Amino acid sequence: MHAKTDSEVTSLAASSPTRSPRRHVYYVQSPSRDSHDGEKTTTSFQSTPVLSPMGSPPHSHSSVGRHSRESSSTRFSGSLKPGSRKISPNDAARGGSTKGQKPWKECAVIEEEGLLEAEDRQKGLPRRCYVLAFVLGFFVLFSFFSLILWGASKPMKPKITVKSIKFDQFKIQAGSDFTGVATDMISMNASLKLTFRNTGTFFGVHVTSTPLDLSYSEITVASGTIKKFYQSRKSQRSLSIPIMGTKIPLYGSGASLSSSTGTTTLPVKLKLDFVVRSRAYVLGKLVKPRFNKHIQCNVTYDPKKLNVAIQLKNHCTYD
Repeated sequence: MHAKTDSEVTSLAASSPTRSPRRHVYYVQSPSRDSHDGEKTTTSFQSTPVLSPMGSPPHSHSSVGRHSRESSSTRFSGSLKPGSRKISPNDAARGGSTKGQKPWKECAVIEEEGLLEAEDRQKGLPRRCYVLAFVLGFFVLFSFFSLILWGASKPMKPKITVKSIKFDQFKIQAGSDFTGVATDMISMNASLKLTFRNTGTFFGVHVTSTPLDLSYSEITVASGTIKKFYQSRKSQRSLSIPIMGTKIPLYGSGASLSSSTGTTTLPVKLKLDFVVRSRAYVLGKLVKPRFNKHIQCNVTYDPKKLNVAIQLKNHCTYD
């Protein structure tokens, strides 16, 4: 029996009258084996006559419609791209799963979950990087800003000027030290005047000092101290510091100073030495520049100038 087309089958069924209710002829198309030629897949059909035992015409029309749908689906599946698998109706009836393969829906769900997990991993890493970059950038900017403040404050050193010193008392008398050794003893009472100026334009300073030592022949005969104070920005103040010494033993160095009246008649060369320490808190305790000024003055006591201020403006060094 040779193959017939769908139109021939339809015309044959319409033109042939019903001769006997017992036997009717209709054709069923069965697909032949697929022949693969290169990249294209073609499918041919064969028409096989089948005798219907019941012989009802409606079955003929329904079979023709079914053959037409199968032909269309076969032609559609025959145009698959290379590398793709042709899906048969039996595979679709089994839910699209074959031996060793998972259903299509389950594969899609697993693939979607994998994509979501990969996306979450990709989004989680940049967040940590952003936080780390923000902290590091803030630290760098803050350090840079602090360095600028420190550098700007260093040239603004306080200015200290020693004005004068006045002796209210200067007396030398015989005595003995705490071990009972006889020696000359010196007692004095003086006051030192100086000015302190804060040149800082955006910070104040806290000021302290080491003891103000007044020495004779490397022996400290009087001492004083500057009380701690705070000096605001771009301001100054005058200070008067008392310097006192009571019964300081001179041992052999005071032989030339002693007299029967208890006062010396010769000028006495003394040396004043102290350090003024200033600290500024520009940015709390993070930026706190320090300014130290070492001051040394040569002082000459004149017995004729008791209770008279001795100018020291040109007799001091500042380091």
